[in-house]
Amino acid sequence: MPTRTRPIEKFAEAIAKCSPEGAVYGKCISANYQNVHKDMCAKEFMLLKDCYLASLRTTNANGFGTNIEQKAAGQKA
Repeated sequence: MPTRTRPIEKFAEAIAKCSPEGAVYGKCISANYQNVHKDMCAKEFMLLKDCYLASLRTTNANGFGTNIEQKAAGQKA
């Protein structure tokens, strides 16, 4: 019987596939970290978010994590 994967493990697996996007977003934030404001790095964040959601979909073979994916996309779970 397969063991159940915890949500944090699904998150870690999905986000690990987005290292380049995470690095770009982190560099954008750290470039002016003392003056961070809303939407400062919106383009970079959206690329990271899109990568995460795409990665989550491909690792989501058994339907587990659907609510996490919907919440991240701003949909009602």
